[in-house]
Order: sequence, then C-alpha cells, then structure tokens
Amino acid sequence: MEYSFFDRDLSWLLFNERILMEAESEDLPVLERISFLAIFSSNLDEFYRVRMPVVMALHKLNLLNKTEQNDDVPDKARQLVEQMQNRFGQVFTGRLIPLLKENNIHLLFHEPIPAAIADRVNDYFYSQVLAFLQPADLIGGKKQFFPENNKLYFLVNLGLKDGKERPVILNIPSNQLPRFFSVNEDGKQYIVFLDDIIRYNLDKIFKTEEIKGCYSFKITRDAELDLNDDYEGDVQEQIEKQLLKRDMGLATRFLHQPGIPLRVLHLIEDKLGLQGSSIVEGGFYHNLKDLMGLPAGGPGLKYIKWPALVNRQISADESIFDYIAKGDCIFHAPYQSYNAILRFFNEAAIDEDVEEISVTLYRVASDSRIVNAMISAAERGKKVRVLVELKARFDEANNIKWAKRLKAAGASIIYSDKAIKVHAKVGLVKRVVDGRVKYAGLLATGNFNESTAAFYTDHIMMTANPQLLRDMDLLFIYLAKKAKSSDGYDIDFQHLLVAQFNLQSKFIALIDREIEQARKGNPAAITIKMNNLEERVLIGKLYEASQAGVQIRMIVRSICCLIPGVKGMSENIAIRRIVDRYLEHGRIFIFHNGGNPEVFMGSADWMNRNIYRRIEVCFPVYDEKIKQEVMDMIEIQLRDNVQAVTLNEQLQNIRVDRTEPPVQSQRAIYELLQQKSI
Repeated sequence: MEYSFFDRDLSWLLFNERILMEAESEDLPVLERISFLAIFSSNLDEFYRVRMPVVMALHKLNLLNKTEQNDDVPDKARQLVEQMQNRFGQVFTGRLIPLLKENNIHLLFHEPIPAAIADRVNDYFYSQVLAFLQPADLIGGKKQFFPENNKLYFLVNLGLKDGKERPVILNIPSNQLPRFFSVNEDGKQYIVFLDDIIRYNLDKIFKTEEIKGCYSFKITRDAELDLNDDYEGDVQEQIEKQLLKRDMGLATRFLHQPGIPLRVLHLIEDKLGLQGSSIVEGGFYHNLKDLMGLPAGGPGLKYIKWPALVNRQISADESIFDYIAKGDCIFHAPYQSYNAILRFFNEAAIDEDVEEISVTLYRVASDSRIVNAMISAAERGKKVRVLVELKARFDEANNIKWAKRLKAAGASIIYSDKAIKVHAKVGLVKRVVDGRVKYAGLLATGNFNESTAAFYTDHIMMTANPQLLRDMDLLFIYLAKKAKSSDGYDIDFQHLLVAQFNLQSKFIALIDREIEQARKGNPAAITIKMNNLEERVLIGKLYEASQAGVQIRMIVRSICCLIPGVKGMSENIAIRRIVDRYLEHGRIFIFHNGGNPEVFMGSADWMNRNIYRRIEVCFPVYDEKIKQEVMDMIEIQLRDNVQAVTLNEQLQNIRVDRTEPPVQSQRAIYELLQQKSI
C-alpha cells in the first residue's frame, strides 16, 4: 500500500503548541508558565529563521513545476502561527500578568508608567539607555539603514512644521541593556519593558518635531550558511566569513505591532526590501523569549529544585577508570550529577598513565570544563584528538573559539567535511598501566555540555567493554581521515551502529525480526524514544511492522511525520509527547526479541539529516542491570498521564485520560533514582 506521511514543519509547529499548552496549564507555578512562553517565542523565531525559508522555496518550486506536491503548507503554517499567537496573548495578558499582580509583581504591559516610579524611570533613561540609542532616517539618511536579524526597532513617525512627515528608525538596545527595568515602591515590584522606557521619553529625543506615531517591529532573517563544497581554503576560515554575513541574510519575516497604518507598513516594506517575506501582525512587544530573564521571584512562583543525585559508589580514593573497569556504569542527566562525566575528562588530563584522549564535540558550554581539560591534557604532552563540529548551527562561533584554543595547546583538531556533520557523542581514553594498554570509553545520547546537562534529560554510559572500545577506536581512525562519506571505506562495526555505515540497515533488520515474530504469532514489540521522526524508509518499516501486528509504542518529542492509529496502516502504533520541567532529549530503542530485549541508545534521531548527512553513533546496552534500569524509566514515561499527551491522526496534542492515579514521569524517575542512590 502507499503510505501517508505528515508534513515535518506543520508537525514542528504542533510541538510548539505543546509548549504553549504548558503556559496555559493552571497546574504550574506562574513564572514557569512564563518561561514556557519564552521558549515558545524563541522556537517560533528559529522556525522563521531556519525552516520558513525552506518551506517557501519548496512551495515556489512546486508551483513552478506544477507538481502534485503543490501543497498549502505555507498557508497552514501561517494559520497555525496566528492561532497560537492569539492564544499566547490571551494567556499572557489575561491570566499570567494578573497572577503576577496577585503576588505584588506589576509587569507593565502596554500601559502608562505610574507616576510613583516615573522619576526613577527617567533617571535610568538618561543615565543608561540614552547612550545606546541611534536614530536613523528611513528616507534620505546619510547611510542606508539595514535592520539586523531579530533586533528590536521602533518606526517613529515625526510631523514636521511644513506638514510633511519624517519616518525615523530607532533601535531598542536590548542586546546591550537588560530588557526589563525593575523598581520597588510601596511594597510592590514594578517591572518595565525597555521598550516602554524609550517610548515614555521620545519627546526627550525628538524635541522639535511632533510625534505622530511609534510602532515596534523586528525582522527575522534566513540563518543558513552558504558553504561552498569546492572551497579550497580552511573550513574554519570559510565558516568565520559566513558567520559575519549570517545576520545579513534574506528577510523571512517582518513582525510588527497591531494598528500600524497601512501606508507606513508599505513604506517600511519598500524601503527595507521586505518583498517576499512573511508580513505578520504580532503584539506590541517582540522577542518575548526575553521573558526567560524576567527579574521576579518569590515563594511558590517557580519549581522547587531537585538536587542532582550523586553516585556514592565512586570513591574519591579510586581512579574513575578503575571503577569503569569493574563494569559498565550509566548516568542520567539532569537527575544525577554530571560531575562523574567531568571527572572522566579531568582525570584523563592529569592521570600519568593516560597517553591518548579522543572526543567528538558538537555543542559545548561557553566556559566548558571538558574542553579546558583537553587543553590541559595537550599542554601536558598527551596525544589529544578532538573532532570539533564547526557546523553546529548557532554554535559555530563558540566551537571555532575552542578549536583555536585546543590547536594552540597542541591538540590534533579534526573538522568534518562540509557535506557531513559529526553528531556522535563519544569519548575514548587510552592508558598504559604496567605495560598493558587499557581503554575506557564514554558514549552519550546528548552533548558533552555541562550547561545543558542541567536541564536536558540524557544518558551517558561509561564502559571498558573491549567489543565496544574496538569499534570506538575504528570510528576515531575513520574520523581522522576527514572522509567526506563512507564511500570507499569498509569498516566492520560489529557492535556500534554508525550512520553512513550500518545504522539504518541494522535498525531495519531489528524491525524485520519483530515482523517475523509477529507473523509467526509470537509476541512482538518495539519501544522507541527520540526527539524527531522524519526519515521515510524507517517510518515505512514501522508501518509494515504495525500491519504485521507488532505493538509499537513511541515517545517523540517534536517533529513527527509518522501518522499513528490509521486503520490498515498504523493502528498498532501509539505516540506520545512529554513536556515537563526538563527537556526530553535521550534516544532509546528497545526491541522485544522474543522476550530477551535488546536495548540501544545514542545520538541519532530518525531524520533525513541524521541518517544520510551525519556521523551518528548508537550503542547497545549489554549490562543487564543498566538495561533493566533504562526499560524501567521508559515504562514510567509510557504511564505518564500528567505531562504526556497522545498524538491523534492529525498529530494534535490530546491530553491523556487522568482517571488513573497520576503519574508525572520526570518526578517518578527522580524518585526511582533517588532510592537507588541511597
């Protein structure tokens, strides 16, 4: 039969709706709900910066070729965005701002500045804000004005004495000053947008003209870097040059406040060259991702923190490598402390027995302890081999910074080819103890990043298993060749699943085995947790498994192109989505295997990019205790009826029936691991 697939971009927008649902939830503390609004806003900015250019390009191509794929995705996307922005405004102004006021926090939102704080607002304007303001004439200025990506601006329409108008662009310097100004007065906290401080003082800037109107706007630009495959120079140099141009990219969205006169709108569109971009009416304030830094607090307004659990079995007197040699061990961030992972790299840097360290870096912290450990190791004369992925979107500059520092310290730096990203999260340490070579490995589902490890749920396994270590060594040998793809390379990965080599074929074989069991009338099941599901070959294989009677349970956080619950195609597939205090980030694959489950974890989602354009690594879990622990955690998540939703045939988010006793999976997992840590 011909299979159906859901559009990836509409699916992603529905994921962002799931974020919005948390902001609407009365069960959450008010500041956490506001944080979800900030995440929603940030996600939407990225959609217009990264995906909307692709959506529009494909739509135009389909129209040009008059293909059957002449879809209405752009219109559906705009409709979804408009609906969600309306909901955003309703919950923010109708519920959350009043809740803040109930707690004596007055966030001034499109309202006059109270006389009680006016003097302090004016003082802040004169002493702090005024220095950063740069008015620019829209017409006839000395220099043509170019609005930067996602920066905030006013269009101030000035009336001149001769009856003419003078349109002026005025920046809102939120990249140089805090977005919010906070003062306390009479037991109340007042929080004022930087935007409103400037609005309030426009007459101090334009002293001789009549202010006829002031309208906020911002422009979102295409973020894609134009990397030339034929470029013969250093890839780092090329990316650095392209980063300088990123904020100069094609405008994809012009977001403006309501009520702007049509003639003014057309004037801005014409003078700023916005033809072809999406013209979107938003609210009076933009970049509401800044709400994440709202300067407010108080009892009951935020989550009660869960202290990271510490593995007491690792002694301070014992080398972590000796501990790993006793058997595989696993850490679940952020429930458990990330210190053990930092210790792995720190001990490797200082241990006299360590001769070589190899690691892949995709996204690292801006002040990374891990990279500093690699620098220390290289400066001590150890052989340090680091694959730094310079093409990690929006982390390019940070990665270039660390690559330069590593190189200066004497580390061997590997860059992937322009056509391939290395997204694997693996580390390998070689020691020589009493003349014997010993290896220790680290395999993870998420980045080696101690900052994101505080709020991304990931799994990090340390191992001395020689079978896994052999494959890891082969992988680093391959990466050191800086190969464009696996073409011409026949690497026999016997245990690791590596994209470009055996990852897709191995997953297909594992699904086929369950299909065979189901057709024989035996129990057959697949359980998968991942961030994104798009790749059609693997989705088609899951459809085939469903038709054969394999029971398939999935947890898919965001993009999902598989349509569940369709009779004759996917009636045996159920999908749920979990959004809670931590970002669900781990990838886990469980196959029933006739009652002897096989468990894999790793870096790879089932996206086209992961399967065809990246080096990814998934790894088997051989330790029976770890395997059971992982399966227990997944079973808890599949019972979640508080933070989980199910996806219907339209991939809409449907709240789970709460007739059963409540199960909030992240809390339950924390409590499970807490018991094990005692």
